[in-house]
Amino acid sequence: MKTIAFYGAGLLGSNFVRAFRRRGDAVRLWNRSAAHAQPLAEIGVHIAATPAEAALGADYIHLCLSDDSAVESVLERILPTLDPAIPICDHTTCLPQRVAARTADLRAKGFHYLHAPVFMGPPNALDGTGSMLVSGDRTEIARVREHLAAMTGTVRDLGERTEAAAIYKLLGNAMILAVIGGIADVLQIGAAQGLTGPESFGIFEFYDPKGQIEGRGRRMAVGDESVTWSVDMALKDARLMQGAAYDAALPVIDAVAGRLAELAATGSAKADLAALGHSVVRSER
Repeated sequence: MKTIAFYGAGLLGSNFVRAFRRRGDAVRLWNRSAAHAQPLAEIGVHIAATPAEAALGADYIHLCLSDDSAVESVLERILPTLDPAIPICDHTTCLPQRVAARTADLRAKGFHYLHAPVFMGPPNALDGTGSMLVSGDRTEIARVREHLAAMTGTVRDLGERTEAAAIYKLLGNAMILAVIGGIADVLQIGAAQGLTGPESFGIFEFYDPKGQIEGRGRRMAVGDESVTWSVDMALKDARLMQGAAYDAALPVIDAVAGRLAELAATGSAKADLAALGHSVVRSER
């Protein structure tokens, strides 16, 4: 049996804690709101009054907090009394630059910190499914890999760059926001045209948007500028969508239409829609 110090009792963190208890581990939990964490006491979790108290006797430290500032606040309060040999595993979605700086700072002080964000919802955290990302020092990862593997379906190692896991976590979340925003637009346009939500969602029964990722998306990544849907025609269609929605807010289409209008006005009207990303790819050449 291991003793886990866990910080954060949100939906994801709470289910990580429940999963640790299912596996027979002792858990000492600190959450900013002790009352929010209290229900977990019913399954034998020790609810600590302070971050330092939660770390007492821990074999592993786990952070699942709101942001970098919350992470750094907790670390500031536990490091003075923490055995430097104890692994610190941080599952918080963070800014890559701050992860790199934090990792370097903690390593210089002799602590073992690993950023390990996840693509997991609360049910995944409870069932040990989904994906966990890691990157950084090879020895650090080898040391905790088996422990982390028990928490998730897949541990994906992204190499030696300490902030790589943080980068890829944000890339994935960017896609989630784009997709959910796009679905919101689909439902809004459909509603404005008298369709029910299920009727609008029926578009996905015969149209698979994955083809855009595998086709145009892959071409964008390498700077392929072959034209199959031009900026001016895409802008025309975006404006039709805005009109079909009777000018209701469309979170994705409105933003894309604005950028397409800029491209059309600066000489890229006949370029492929992929021109939305070509400035990024060209800057890497």
